[in-house]
Amino acid sequence: MTALVALVVALLLLWLALWTVVARDAFLAVAGFVVYGLLLSLVWVRLAGIDVALTEAAIGGGLTGALLLGAVGRLRGTEAEALAERSGAGTRAVALLLSVGVTVVLVLCVLVLPEPAPTLVPQVLQNMPATGVGNPITGVLLAFRALDTLLEAIVLVIALIGVWSLAPDRAWGGRPGPRYTADPDGILAYLARVLPPIGIVIGLYLFWAGADYPGGKFQAATILAAMWMLVQMAGLDDAPRIDNRWVRAGVVVGPLAFIAVGLLGAWTAGAFLGYPLGWAKAMIVAVEVALLPTLVLVLALLLSGAPAREPARRPGPALAGGPSAGPLPSRPAIPSGDRPTVPAGEGQT
Repeated sequence: MTALVALVVALLLLWLALWTVVARDAFLAVAGFVVYGLLLSLVWVRLAGIDVALTEAAIGGGLTGALLLGAVGRLRGTEAEALAERSGAGTRAVALLLSVGVTVVLVLCVLVLPEPAPTLVPQVLQNMPATGVGNPITGVLLAFRALDTLLEAIVLVIALIGVWSLAPDRAWGGRPGPRYTADPDGILAYLARVLPPIGIVIGLYLFWAGADYPGGKFQAATILAAMWMLVQMAGLDDAPRIDNRWVRAGVVVGPLAFIAVGLLGAWTAGAFLGYPLGWAKAMIVAVEVALLPTLVLVLALLLSGAPAREPARRPGPALAGGPSAGPLPSRPAIPSGDRPTVPAGEGQT
């Protein structure tokens, strides 16, 4: 990338950032944000941060953009009132001064950094062989700062529970979001049949290669969740019920397995999330395998939103004679020739 192209990309990033902030139409602002994230991923590629570029494109531009588009769709009814409101000159002046002040502080912080900048890269590279993985990003995330990664996974689960808590009582335990329908012969249904196999292969490759090459569980989970959402939006499948035991088990299996590995490290290596010599890579891979279904479910269910459809009533046993028991069976009719006869005068008082 030449200096001229780098300058053009930097100016375009600044313009997109400004456009995202000042755009009055919410949809246009979100569109600018998505393009900003995708363009920023190219900048990370230029800086040789391939893992960060994949994460930015998948989560920063893709997942976050999808969440914002969903929010825009739900707020369409109130957007006209928001557009009619106008801020006063004083409010705009304060916002402008605050923005300029934060920018100046950030620039000064960057300029006063010592040369060379403080770094832990030598220590990381020196201890990487002990982890058994070839990708420094994976080594940092799951060995040197594994506690931070564990907390991030727990925060995602808590965020999903917070979204579920917004459901009305009547819909608790039901399916999130609407039931999508699409033309079975349309382009969306066609893409939902063609792209998921390709996306699954790419996602699994990124997941498995992440131990030694750019990739990992977060990038793979984003791609797999996107393929699942595509199938749902095409009407080929429906979102699962949140009271499904397998769904809930998949949501918590990642953090629980992570904690179990940490306790095992405390027992065998003397420190929580410590790895005994020779077992580091196996334990790291075990954590990633457990985290993958959790991340896929959490990301897809966050996009689906809170439960909005009432769970189907399961028929239960009805009490005899109860309101749902139905009419009682009638006695079989006795033929007139087989009816017992009572002589006249008997049984009378």
